[in-house]
Amino acid sequence: MSERPRLVPASYVVFRRADQVLLQLRQGTGYMDGCWAAAAAGHLEAGESAVLAAVREAQEELGITIDPEQLVPLTTMHRSNGATALDGQRVDFFFSCELWHGEPRLMEPDKAADLGWFLLDGLPHATVPHERYVLERLAAGLPSLTTFGFDTV
Repeated sequence: MSERPRLVPASYVVFRRADQVLLQLRQGTGYMDGCWAAAAAGHLEAGESAVLAAVREAQEELGITIDPEQLVPLTTMHRSNGATALDGQRVDFFFSCELWHGEPRLMEPDKAADLGWFLLDGLPHATVPHERYVLERLAAGLPSLTTFGFDTV
């Protein structure tokens, strides 16, 4: 019997202002540094729900408060990092948020170099690929479950 893969869960918050999204420029993380990414995202901690992880990440990374009821599920993405290792698969919970308390600002300058609003039809070329996949499909609507990085049949 083969071992089953272990999924690594993460939550992402897509902050929206009309047809714009808030992105941060990654630096010093060792993963996709130099690319733009969701302004608040991160792995779930032990015993933490996807919703509470999104709320926590917004506070830690941007210094803002989100009411959990303001998080609207966009999609859940099952993806591969291209790795065949048992921990090479991810499950990502994407939420949209249009209302929060406070002004977003960089709270972790060792992990992000910049923060900015971008038009959905003018995303930076260097955007984390699986996040770009979600952002490019926002206007058309997303299915509740998406996959990314797996071979297609």
